[in-house]
This record gives sequence, C-alpha cells and structure tokens, in this order.
Amino acid sequence: MSRPAEQTAATLPETVVIEGYASLWGVADLNRDVVAKGAFEACLARTGAGGVRMLHQHEGRAVVGLWDRMVEDDQGLFVSGRILDWSAEARFAGALAKAGAMDGLSIGFRAVRARRDGVLRVLTEVDLWEVSLVTFPMLPGARFSPVR
Repeated sequence: MSRPAEQTAATLPETVVIEGYASLWGVADLNRDVVAKGAFEACLARTGAGGVRMLHQHEGRAVVGLWDRMVEDDQGLFVSGRILDWSAEARFAGALAKAGAMDGLSIGFRAVRARRDGVLRVLTEVDLWEVSLVTFPMLPGARFSPVR
C-alpha cells in the first residue's frame, strides 16, 4: 500500500487569506435585522467554523474557500479563512479580494429565536449556514480584508 503524497507549498492550491467581521452586535442591517451578542454561540459550538460554508454572492454552487476560525468577540462575529484556487469562481473571488474590488461579508442563516423591537427583528439565536463574500453586504459594516 502506498503512502499519500506529502503536500508541500508547491503542491498546495494558491490561497488568499482573509479576515473580518461577518456580523456586528446591535447594528441594524438594511433589512432591519439586528444580531444580539451570543446569537451564534450554540451553532458554532455544534459545528465550528468548518461547518459554515464560504460562498461567493450566496451562490450555493460557488464554494470558494474554507473558514478556519469564527469567534464571537466584543464587536461581533470575527471570521478568518482562505479563498482557494480550486475553481474558476474561487479564482475570480480571490482576484477581486486581492484587488480590493470586493470586501463585503454577508451571512446566510435560519433564525432560531428572535424578538421584535419596534420595526427591528432582534436575532438572539441563529443557525449559521454560510458566510458569503459579497459586493454589497446587507450590513454595511460587515467587511473583510486580505491578510498580507
């Protein structure tokens, strides 16, 4: 039985490492949703960052990378991950990110628990399915940048 080939820097796909905030606590998005601190805790305890997909523009067929880390801090949901070079869509997303032409993040989720606060929907628990790299985020402050 042969051993699998060892991956070296030369054999790994090219990556663009990114980090930023996918969500900010207490800030209303353009759809009048507000995420409360702790809303992602149960989901992330269950799935970790690896259970959340990195998509391009919320397109389910366009998985463009992997999320390596997701953590709730005092500001919001901080994410870091790698855009990989495994498809035309991924290469396109990586080129846009490196050029600074795309820097938005947007979450795809199912609301588990929420309450109304006037015209706002306050999300207190969500199942996070994906964090997309987008041109125009629903939460204008949800941004990423390449790590140099």
